[in-house]
Amino acid sequence: QVQLVESGGGLVQAGGSLRLSCAASGRTFGEYVMGWFRQAPGKEREFVAAIRWIGGTTYFADSVKGRFTISRDNAKKTVYLQMNSLKPEDTAVYYCAVNTIYLNAQALAVANRYDYWGQGTQVTVSS
Repeated sequence: QVQLVESGGGLVQAGGSLRLSCAASGRTFGEYVMGWFRQAPGKEREFVAAIRWIGGTTYFADSVKGRFTISRDNAKKTVYLQMNSLKPEDTAVYYCAVNTIYLNAQALAVANRYDYWGQGTQVTVSS
């Protein structure tokens, strides 16, 4: 089992920044992919970003490229999502997730390919 706990959400004005954290605990595997997804009211859960635990390769949705970065701290087993230049359309509940086997670049953007999920943290961007 893997437990994930997100933190760092909140209310911010458009153009502002937030940093989300996702701390993992429990059983660990080598070929981790840790991802961030978001879900706005009435919309499907969508991919935001992902990072490979080994090697640190990062992936981003087109909608956040150039504004969001994802990083990891191996010692703390924590992944961070730094969100800059936030827009009202970034408003959503943000979830971190982990997949414990290898995923290719297409698969890691698919929510149902992930095994464990955090409880979510609300991000609200006011205009």
